[in-house]
Amino acid sequence: MTKTAVLVIDVLDDAVRGKLAGVRAQGIIAPIKRLLDAARAAEAPVVYCNDAHLVGIDHELELWGPHCLAGSASAAVYGEVAPASGDYVVEKRRYSAFFQTGLALLLKELEVERLVLVGLFTNICVEHTAADAYFWNYQLVVPADAVQAITDADQDSALERMQALYAADITTVDAVAF
Repeated sequence: MTKTAVLVIDVLDDAVRGKLAGVRAQGIIAPIKRLLDAARAAEAPVVYCNDAHLVGIDHELELWGPHCLAGSASAAVYGEVAPASGDYVVEKRRYSAFFQTGLALLLKELEVERLVLVGLFTNICVEHTAADAYFWNYQLVVPADAVQAITDADQDSALERMQALYAADITTVDAVAF
């Protein structure tokens, strides 16, 4: 079977409880927990890809305001889906988890071929990570019940783009096999 890893993208306190997501983000926590339990039971790698912005440097803060600042409590992984022993954490400062991080090397060393992308926000960090993953020749799976955008329109259009442009299998958490 193809070696699969789960990328947990920006499921951070600021994103889940903050002004950008709120209630919409809360809905993906239980499905993500189920997926993480299944992945860990199958000994599939789990990689957290977390915003860690630098004040005064990251121009993304000009667009979205201060959020997920490196070293702050708001940049911590949301408690209910916190990393377990043996999970990996990759900090990022841009939308894509691949851009200027060690993610590509980590996945190569883990001999991963297939990625399951979950987290926030579907049309921003998840979609940009999907694009780069596709360019790195990864097979992509996106459980629609484990990603969320700020609006329904953004959610729907991002899922459609990832399927059409990056051959992502848009599915549900319960349908993901390891």
